[in-house]
Amino acid sequence: MAPANPSAPPTEKTYFEQQRELLLGDVAASLENVLQNLNRLNRNLESVISVGNEFGQVEGLWSQFENVMAKEPEREE
Repeated sequence: MAPANPSAPPTEKTYFEQQRELLLGDVAASLENVLQNLNRLNRNLESVISVGNEFGQVEGLWSQFENVMAKEPEREE
């Protein structure tokens, strides 16, 4: 409800409104914290993936070596 006189000072907030503002502030701070943690997690996952990708060539070489060693030697008659 709007005050009858717009130049009058605003009325004090009720207890409910004060508590609501405190809770909204807490929720906003918590969401900001969650966002920061998600960004940190994303950066860490990107780091892990990049390190894992560096081992791709080594894995390929070991796989080829394993395939060569697994073949039975050909017998000459």
